[in-house]
Amino acid sequence: MAKVVIIGAGFAGHTAAIYLGNKIGHNHEITMVNKFDYFLYLPSLIWVGIGRMKPEKVRVSLKKIYDRINVRFIHGTASEVHPDEKYILAININGSDAVRVDYDYLIIATGPRLNWEGTKGLGPTNGYTHSVCWLDSAINSSRAYNEYLDRMRCGERVKIVIGVGHPESTCQGAAFEYLMNIHFDLVSHKLRDKADLFWLSNEPVLGDFGVGGVHFKKRGSINNSEIFIREIFSKYNIEWEVQKGVKEVDENNIYWEDYNGNYGETHYDFAMLIPQFQGVQLKFVDKDENDISKNITNNAGFVLVDGFYGLPFENLHYSPEAWPAIYQNPTYRNIFAAGIAFAPPGSISVPHITPNGTIITATPPRTGMVSGIIGRLVAKNIIGLLKENKISYQERMTEMFTACIASTGNSLWSGSAVSVIVYPVVPNYIRFPNTNGRDESITHLEKGVSSAWIKRIIHTTMIYKAHSRFGWQFIPE
Repeated sequence: MAKVVIIGAGFAGHTAAIYLGNKIGHNHEITMVNKFDYFLYLPSLIWVGIGRMKPEKVRVSLKKIYDRINVRFIHGTASEVHPDEKYILAININGSDAVRVDYDYLIIATGPRLNWEGTKGLGPTNGYTHSVCWLDSAINSSRAYNEYLDRMRCGERVKIVIGVGHPESTCQGAAFEYLMNIHFDLVSHKLRDKADLFWLSNEPVLGDFGVGGVHFKKRGSINNSEIFIREIFSKYNIEWEVQKGVKEVDENNIYWEDYNGNYGETHYDFAMLIPQFQGVQLKFVDKDENDISKNITNNAGFVLVDGFYGLPFENLHYSPEAWPAIYQNPTYRNIFAAGIAFAPPGSISVPHITPNGTIITATPPRTGMVSGIIGRLVAKNIIGLLKENKISYQERMTEMFTACIASTGNSLWSGSAVSVIVYPVVPNYIRFPNTNGRDESITHLEKGVSSAWIKRIIHTTMIYKAHSRFGWQFIPE
């Protein structure tokens, strides 16, 4: 009997767990270690963050699911990995002594560490800004936002700033969704004239979203996401600033540096800024008790896998094979990293260094569908290794299709959403040299009420899949 351990029950880890449990849980020992006793459907936190969805609608309790599909569940936090001796140390949530959990294969799917301390004054705990990156912070964001609604009802004018709070932040898409839902919520409350909405981002251009922007065909002509988002912001009277790396926040102002090395500030009353994502701080220890973390992870704490690291951006942009295919650590080949936990070989968007030496770059997003796809791929390869001693599946982000539905108002009757289809996720200039590295016959952006229906349907079906209910395998990641 082999032992497979998964650290982290987000999109990648939970997807891997249900595939492994259903396929080989009867014959092998599958163990999940997760800090929380629930799976959280992160894309819907933008609705929780304005009070338009109840918290219980976005979380799925794990223990009963894992009991049913033969997955052992440890409600705790992994602290150390001992790859030579093939075990991890997990600290139970009740604070008891660390438990040794042995493995033959390890999947690290921890998601991000939210680097609030990377920007002075940022964050909902020790800072001045709000967040929709986790359930408790989204609930608190809703409370604070609704307090400002009351102030607007009393005649006060409010400036709301939404965007990213670090020069190397990612997940601009979630911030965009939150901004647009605030706009429509204010309209529904007849308070839109009392609020100034402002978008603040480290993107090189509006609509870049950390994926280098999206070019697509519409009515026979080439359009792009910069024009698309610019038109939306202009229509809804939303101001914007890009090429800004946030350096500090106080109770009244956001201080930033721009591409040219100039410093400035943006006043706010309410702000939701996405922090920098880093790898969760796992300590890797060899058989002689030496800390070998620097050999397993990059400087940001993400796990090194089968990618080509250190290539200049210009070379990386034309080297689709530099992106990992099986998400396997090259030193310890029984360790895989899925979703946000793996180290990308570089950025997708054009990186920038200011005259002051500050890196301002929208780093690669690896959330949602991408994480689920990688979680499934890693699980299937471990199943293949156990059954046939071979790896049969691979998929680079330069080959990967993804779709995202970005809500711009949660009503099924008066709301809308932006449907984004991107193929491939990372531009492949070898395969598509004349179309900005992507297949323009597939890549597309569209906005409408039908997309709002699709967004809600996806929420329902993904919660159904997370429960591992009958037919879940037919629901795509």
